[in-house]
Amino acid sequence: MTTVLYDLPGPRTRRRHRYFGLAGTVVLLALAGWTLTLLFRTHQFTAAKWTAFTYQGIQELLLTGLGNTLRAFGLAAAGSLLLGGVLAAGRLSAHWPLRWVCTLLVEFFRAMPVLVMIFFIYVALHAEPLVALVSGLTLYNGSVLAEVFRSGVGAVERGQGEAAYALGMRKTQVMVHVLAPQAVRAMLPAIISQLVVALKDTSLGFLITYEEFLHAGKLIASNLDYDLPFIPVVMIVSPIYIGMCMLLSWLATWAARRQRRNPRVEAGEVAAPEPATLRAEDHRARG
Repeated sequence: MTTVLYDLPGPRTRRRHRYFGLAGTVVLLALAGWTLTLLFRTHQFTAAKWTAFTYQGIQELLLTGLGNTLRAFGLAAAGSLLLGGVLAAGRLSAHWPLRWVCTLLVEFFRAMPVLVMIFFIYVALHAEPLVALVSGLTLYNGSVLAEVFRSGVGAVERGQGEAAYALGMRKTQVMVHVLAPQAVRAMLPAIISQLVVALKDTSLGFLITYEEFLHAGKLIASNLDYDLPFIPVVMIVSPIYIGMCMLLSWLATWAARRQRRNPRVEAGEVAAPEPATLRAEDHRARG
């Protein structure tokens, strides 16, 4: 079934693909070797530049910053999903005043830079750093997710909703029980991608003195007394950010597989009938 819509590559095409893959691998290895050479040349792997990270105070500072990052992300993710669902429902409403108000809010917050909203809430409204960071992330990512939800519901076949209406279901029932469950499968990759953006944007909190993970790394680097102190800090902070984003992607893949493996629609295995059963059924059919 995977080869129906295109032709299988021939020997020359497969050979060309292997050459391209080999060339790309060589380029990546060359870049990695060049980067390692620069790091060794600037003495970034000496013990003196890494001993500070064995101190308990620095480890506690990093763990506190990581906890604050996860806290801000959790609040912003929940708020974004809730706000996105509300705005999407408003944009899909049959009442035009509500639809236009939600459309205006979505377009406004989606066009505003995240940093501008965070600074406005922090400075003009005198909010706490955590409140300003979470509010800015929620308004921006919620407006983007509203469009994701609306497009996901619109991507469901029109006949699904029409059949549900023909059965006497109300619009809310059609949305909750028919359209939304089918749209989630199409929306899930985009939702996770936007949550990854929200996770990375929590690093903007250090600009308003919120003590998140990047802010903790900045404090550590500013108190180290050797050249280029930010490089070891970046080499510790960056893999953790990458790991958290990869974890979100893995959760999205796991959730997508769980949805595909729905026991309510999978047919159970039926054992083949015994020869005696076949003969009995054939005898009854002739009689």
